[in-house]
Amino acid sequence: MLVTPPRRLRLVLAAVAATLLAGCGSYGSFGNRLGTALTPYKVEVVQGNFISREQVQALQPGMSRDQVRQILGTPLVTSLFHGDRWDYVFTLRRQGVAPQQRHLAVFFQGDAMARVEGDPMPSEAEFVSTLDNRRKGSKVPRLEATEEELRKASAKQPPAPAPQPEAPAAAAPAPATNYPPLESPAR
Repeated sequence: MLVTPPRRLRLVLAAVAATLLAGCGSYGSFGNRLGTALTPYKVEVVQGNFISREQVQALQPGMSRDQVRQILGTPLVTSLFHGDRWDYVFTLRRQGVAPQQRHLAVFFQGDAMARVEGDPMPSEAEFVSTLDNRRKGSKVPRLEATEEELRKASAKQPPAPAPQPEAPAAAAPAPATNYPPLESPAR
């Protein structure tokens, strides 16, 4: 039996269609893995100052602007029209995680801090635990050393070398006081 080219083309198209339709039934789990593997990378966007609950608790009414700046950092927003208000805004956008946004406003009367208003801030440990979305249930490491750990660490370090008396420096040549002209004289 001789197959004509148009009939051969129809057979090839039918075979391709059957293959594609057969693959639709198993698309579920493989397709989901394939879809997540081919998702484009999105850059993490961090804007502003992260303010922790501990930093907010350190603020006291009557503190100077410099003291507030030492605790919270430079404010993200200051306004000429609202000179007695500093705004700290923090935004974090990451792939696969809901965006985080927090706002804190510090109000001054003259040079003294009067009050603080804004969102409830997380502690440093709470914030760090939200950063790693790949390892679920991982513990946040301790951020402080005990006195015993500090003693052990200082015992492991070699003693610092005794300072050597400085030898008198060799007399440096006197700097040149007569420099050549920068431009050649006009002719």
